Amino acid sequence: MASLSKPPVAVVTGVGPGLGAALARRFARDYAVAINARSASYLATLGDELRATGATVFEAPADLGDRAATEAAFTAIRDRLGPPDVLIYNAGGGNWGNITEISADQYEASWRVNAFGAFVAAKAVVPAMITRGRGVILFTGATAGVKAGAKSIAFGPAKFAMRGLAQSLARDLGPKGIHVAWINVDGIIDIPRLRENNPGVNSADLLKPDAIAETFWHVAHQDPSAWTMELEVRPFKERF
Repeated sequence: MASLSKPPVAVVTGVGPGLGAALARRFARDYAVAINARSASYLATLGDELRATGATVFEAPADLGDRAATEAAFTAIRDRLGPPDVLIYNAGGGNWGNITEISADQYEASWRVNAFGAFVAAKAVVPAMITRGRGVILFTGATAGVKAGAKSIAFGPAKFAMRGLAQSLARDLGPKGIHVAWINVDGIIDIPRLRENNPGVNSADLLKPDAIAETFWHVAHQDPSAWTMELEVRPFKERF
């Protein structure tokens, strides 16, 4: 465990006003938190909010589809806060369409942020975790990483790749004391943009970001005798 004088470090990537912010708020209660997104302005706003509660926060804006930018962001995190104890790879997104609608560039962009970025981020934190003999890496999955629809020709394969990365890492790193898990968010997350575009949406159909964050927190602090590698969260009304 980290010393009493220095809190453990959690990195949350892909931080927006939905799940990313909820994860940052939850872990900031007990960790020094590094928050990442492409938007530096949003990170600054959230960072100020968290610091007002007494949290230690470092903003690390970067496009995680860019290897050099990702590596630089993690170097800055280590320099400012120390080596991460927890990595939550929540960055994601993609273009939606079928094989005739999605370009090769769009396909590659989806792969870069969902799969390649996850690999580069994991590679940035794993060596120190192996040295310490402990650590947690959690990946935010999606329904398309289990069953890809006709319109997820880019997003689905990218999430499948992330899931494969998580499985490989779990088998390699588990015996070294590092807990790796892939959490499938099977449904639509309740975020401000969704409410704005769909004012009549039923709350019961949506996943609450704070509730998902609690699941991530639980998985990150499981006893090693009963680690979870994969799980799903979904609204009680969701068909599966």
